Amino acid sequence: MLSVRRDICAYCGCCVSVCPQGALELIDAYLDVGSSCTSCGICAKACPLGALEVKDEGPL
Repeated sequence: MLSVRRDICAYCGCCVSVCPQGALELIDAYLDVGSSCTSCGICAKACPLGALEVKDEGPL
């Protein structure tokens, strides 16, 4: 699951541009994570501010 630290995010769009699933979208200075997100972590690695984190959902 992708977690967005909105208090850190500068809404620069770096994550949006690298998402292979096209799951991220900037809408009126708000980062939206769509249902097609696979939690691959590419966006988290690209974020210059460290505002994104992939969290383990734990056992089902």
